[in-house]
Formats: sequence, structure tokens, C-alpha cells
Amino acid sequence: MNLFITGIGTEIGKTVCSAILTTYFKADYWKPIQSGDLHYTDSMKIKDWAGKQTICHPETYRLILSASPHQSASEENISIKIDDFQLPKSANHIIVEGAGGLMVPLSDNEFMIDLIIKLNIPVAMVVRNYLGCINHSLLSILALRQKKIKLEYVIFNGDFPEDTERVIRKNINKETKIINIPEIESLTKGNIECITKKIKIQDHEYKNRAQKQLE
Repeated sequence: MNLFITGIGTEIGKTVCSAILTTYFKADYWKPIQSGDLHYTDSMKIKDWAGKQTICHPETYRLILSASPHQSASEENISIKIDDFQLPKSANHIIVEGAGGLMVPLSDNEFMIDLIIKLNIPVAMVVRNYLGCINHSLLSILALRQKKIKLEYVIFNGDFPEDTERVIRKNINKETKIINIPEIESLTKGNIECITKKIKIQDHEYKNRAQKQLE
């Protein structure tokens, strides 16, 4: 299975979740746009966390400035176009990691969600708990529905209040599956492997059914 890893915002753990899913599916990894942090890219992190044997396909764009891709590209007089991107050829699964959220601009007219449409692969959406995460989650879900993009997984990354997780789950389509990933204190290959072995992929009604059985 090929998956596009997106998030409801930035700095919410997409690369960590990508490492876990890359390990879980024994997949290749591809970061189409690396914007900033060229000294330690997300592909390098995947190699550290998922293992040196992981195939990381080269980025289409490697941009110096740590900013939105459209701004980083402008600083280098580069124009990013959706047609520049092609899913790498591989006999293996590929985990594709986006930059930021769905509406991060690649140019003045094209956004990360347009790249997902171009690649034509389902999405795994990473959610992290913070004030405003419900609003950002539901808006992201609505955007995917509007564009008829399949939301294969919602990944709850870290600890969540029950009320927060419940509301988000209630607004997910029935076919969307849920993955809960615990807080990770130390990002090491060993810890990633340990968490990967404990992953349970659930349908979105799993917790509701479990709770009713206890009542």
C-alpha cells in the first residue's frame, strides 16, 4: 500500500509516524519536498529510526530555507509545479511524507492537497493534541472529502483527552481506520521498533464498542 502522510499542522510528528509506518509496512520512503534542515533531512531521520536498510527515494526539491515550500522556492528563484512530481517506481510499498498540512502552498496557485491528487494515493492524517486540534482536524477531513481523497488512516499521535478524541472519531468516515501511537520520550530505532510491534489498527467505532461491552 502507498500512503501519503499529512497532518493537521506542522511539528506534530509526521516524520515519526512515517518512520513507524515505514517499519510496519516494510515500505520505502519518499519526501517530495525538503524545505530546510538540509543538514539533517527527514530522509536521514527515517534512516536513523527505521533502519539503514530502508530505501529513501531522493527528494524532488531540496530547499535551503526552513519555511513554506512556496517561500523557500521563491528565495532560490525556483518555481514548484505539480507536474514536476512522479511517484518513485518501486515494487515495494511507499510512504510519502508531505510538508505541513493540506493547504501548505507549493506556489501561489497549487497546494499540498493538489500534490496528493496528482499522486492519486490514499492519506494517513496525523493528529496531535493541542488547543485547536479539533477544529484543524475537522477542517482537514472536510477538505479531503471535498476533493474526494480517501482518508485511509487517522493517526492519534500522543496522549489525548477522551472528549477530544471522541469528537474527532465521530466525524471520520466508517471506512477510515484508526492508529493510536503513544508518547515517545526518546526517538531511537529500538523505541520505534517496539512501538511498531504494539500497533493495533482499529476501525473508528472500536472504542465505542469496547466501552459498551464494559457497561
